[in-house]
Amino acid sequence: MAAPHIVVLLKDILDPELPSSRFRVDREARQPAEGLGPSILGPFERSALELALKLKDAVGARVTALSVGDGGAVDGLRKALAVKVDEAVQVSVGRAADLDSGRTAELLLAALGRLADVDLVLAGRQAGDWDHGQVGYLLAEGLGWPCVGLVRQVWFDDDQLRVRHDHAGGQQVVSIEPPAVLTVTNDDALLLRMARVNDLMAALRRPITRWDAAELGAAAGAGPGLEIADLWVPEHESVCEIIEGDDPSDIAINAVRRLQELKLL
Repeated sequence: MAAPHIVVLLKDILDPELPSSRFRVDREARQPAEGLGPSILGPFERSALELALKLKDAVGARVTALSVGDGGAVDGLRKALAVKVDEAVQVSVGRAADLDSGRTAELLLAALGRLADVDLVLAGRQAGDWDHGQVGYLLAEGLGWPCVGLVRQVWFDDDQLRVRHDHAGGQQVVSIEPPAVLTVTNDDALLLRMARVNDLMAALRRPITRWDAAELGAAAGAGPGLEIADLWVPEHESVCEIIEGDDPSDIAINAVRRLQELKLL
């Protein structure tokens, strides 16, 4: 078969290694506060990107990285360019935090309509921030394509696509005919490769195609189907009480008596 065209969906998220002591929520905006730390590619998006690159190495696939994000948020796409994807496309929106899964899928569907001859779409099994795990399946529904979830390995067998994925009984290999959408889970074989320093520098100069919602014919003013009513970090109070006694036996008796007073025993 001719070299397939693979589109891998990427999303930048707040670095999950950020210390909890530094994490803050903007309750009015109902999102994490600005400037908390760096944004990185989500863990499952990194696995999807590595799987796309493995297919590029194996069959000469053409790989396009596609992301929906704020106008200046292109770090993930630059990372993808540094590891040698062929093209990077951003669907630019005013505030990505305002998008729910359905709205994101609509924008991606419109963008895929402008990309020529897509054979395979790879997405992470779920985003690393909200963990909804819906976009890949909504996109497949909109495209009318088959979708396989929790994918670990993919290879082409003539005109068929062989897919190893997790399911209730363990792992299973299925055969499907492209085009298709796959959502990718984490696997030791899908650790994203390191970019060379020269490639990182070159990625800063490579162009990124930008489309906005209006340009794609999508309703830019449409509100999300899911609204976050409130968002806050729960506060936990800790109380420490020292149980004293003349010896270990006396301490144990006093501890039991105190637990009974607190109605914990």
